[in-house]
Amino acid sequence: MKHKTKVISVLLCLTLVLFVFPLGVLAQEGAEAGDSPIPLEPGYDYTRFKDAGLTLNVYNWGEYISDGTDGEHIDVNAVFEEVTGIKVNYATYETNESLYAKLKSGGAEYDVVIPSDYMIGRLIEEGLLAKLNYENIPNFSMIGQQYKGRDYDPKDEYSVAYTWGYVGIIYNTTMVDKPVDSWGILWDEDYKNDILMFDNSRDAFAIASRLLGLPINPENTEQIDQAAAALEEQRPLVQAYVMDQIFDKMQGGEAALAPYYAGDAVIMNAANPDLSFAVPKEGTNYFVDAMCVPAGSPNQEAAEMYINFMCETAVAMDNSLFIGYSTPQLEAEAAMPPEVRDNPWLYPPAEVLENTWTFNVLPKELNDHMDTAWNDMRTQTGAGGWIIVLGLVLAVAVIVVSFVLRARKKRQNEY
Repeated sequence: MKHKTKVISVLLCLTLVLFVFPLGVLAQEGAEAGDSPIPLEPGYDYTRFKDAGLTLNVYNWGEYISDGTDGEHIDVNAVFEEVTGIKVNYATYETNESLYAKLKSGGAEYDVVIPSDYMIGRLIEEGLLAKLNYENIPNFSMIGQQYKGRDYDPKDEYSVAYTWGYVGIIYNTTMVDKPVDSWGILWDEDYKNDILMFDNSRDAFAIASRLLGLPINPENTEQIDQAAAALEEQRPLVQAYVMDQIFDKMQGGEAALAPYYAGDAVIMNAANPDLSFAVPKEGTNYFVDAMCVPAGSPNQEAAEMYINFMCETAVAMDNSLFIGYSTPQLEAEAAMPPEVRDNPWLYPPAEVLENTWTFNVLPKELNDHMDTAWNDMRTQTGAGGWIIVLGLVLAVAVIVVSFVLRARKKRQNEY
């Protein structure tokens, strides 16, 4: 969910110094983290694997962590390595579905992953996540109650909230002259070839469903088919289906409208002030991304140390400021400067959140049906898609036959 160059103001950097670091200086007394370059909560031994030669494989969304490239914020993984002596092997993915495919295939071994709510529930159901030992994650106590006990992990056995946010429409105010208050504008022919769309099934189907007045979590295959028909109708208007590519396109003025996540809208607006953000009146998806340990991780205790480190106040705040997403860590949220904490895109008013829904885990039948409908639409092999494919095949065949006949005639003339 979640990518590209981050533009953070000097003011936010100063805020980090003024708010977070004094907050942690007191906490540093008694901390057992050695010579930490940042303040850490006291009493947690981050050095117990210092000489063990461990490597943690962390799998996260693209640039969904502070990496210090802006010169203002810490490189979280580098600081963790310095404090703990544990090497971090960091890789990224673009969608929950690609993460799921990797874990399901068993083709790669990860120690920490950060899926979204509904995918966490699916991974739990399929036995792909390990139960956490919260004795190794005492900073879990600083995660707000509203991010605990949720439907995807009702007993808080498998996950620790990382960030939260919601979906809206990012639009270029110099290219859009109509009100942006409904998902319907993404079906407006006046913006043909200037519309971007999510390149993942769950977000795309949710948007089409809300436009049709259907639940964001489909209850039967008929509702999925209705949403699929709406997406098929929209397809001729779509310039591209994107995830990370949205940043270049929207910041560069290559498209006018795109549904995406509020946190990334903040980042894109900082890079291009012509971009704005709106929440459609039909309502939208509210999501929580959370840190988990895959089943079978050989380094679970060290992975839980990494999760605890991510929940440190200084780390959580720096991370949130860099990536632009709202933090569930209460002390970090409280220390945010007013211009961040009062930003309605990051911390929206109650009336916005009241008109949102989280994604639930779908029964296998519905999940498979959605995947099939999405693949049919994206590969244009639905009802009309085969005609297009057949036409292309016939066109190629005609060209090949023409070339062969022409070559044969040439040889005959030469003879």
